[in-house]
Amino acid sequence: MTDLDAQVRAADPDRWLSSRFVADEAVRADLMALYAFEAELASIPAKVGQPLLAEMRLTWWAEQMDGVFAGAPRKGHPVLEALAAAVERRGLERPWADALIEAHVDRAHRRPHDLEALFVGPTQAAARVLAGPGHEAAVAGAARVRGLTLTGRAEEAAALRPAANAALRALPAAAFPAVAHAALRDPDAPEPLKRLRLVWATARGRI
Repeated sequence: MTDLDAQVRAADPDRWLSSRFVADEAVRADLMALYAFEAELASIPAKVGQPLLAEMRLTWWAEQMDGVFAGAPRKGHPVLEALAAAVERRGLERPWADALIEAHVDRAHRRPHDLEALFVGPTQAAARVLAGPGHEAAVAGAARVRGLTLTGRAEEAAALRPAANAALRALPAAAFPAVAHAALRDPDAPEPLKRLRLVWATARGRI
């Protein structure tokens, strides 16, 4: 847990901050497994300049999903082992992971972002980790808001926010950390300000 926690904090500080609102350490560890997996994928296009080489690395991850979702991950790989454990404990299904990898292949080739695969599917998986199945529709809008914000489409994110907040009324409080970071409208804001924003969002259950 500790190493993955540090990895997520470095790679994805906004979601790391929102995960601090998960009180149950075992549940938070499973959430960190998802976020560490996403961080590994997201880093590849930036680390590997050649699109085909990046695609090869992503294909390796795609091949590892067979073991992860069969309960037999590659031994000695902390992210894969933690992800497999989370999959088993939380009953996670595979399509979101496959779609996420394929979306990062598109990123490597500089094709348009697939917001559904990059943001919605993983957020739905995170909500399932936190509160079980049945909350996919409630978090989808907030995930799209987050995706639009991070891809420089702030006006579209603002227009979608009221509908996203309306959908969040059906979301259990336990699942809100899966979307709390969608309340952060400025990725470059200082951490203390982000923490305050997340406290306020969590208290209200709104982004």
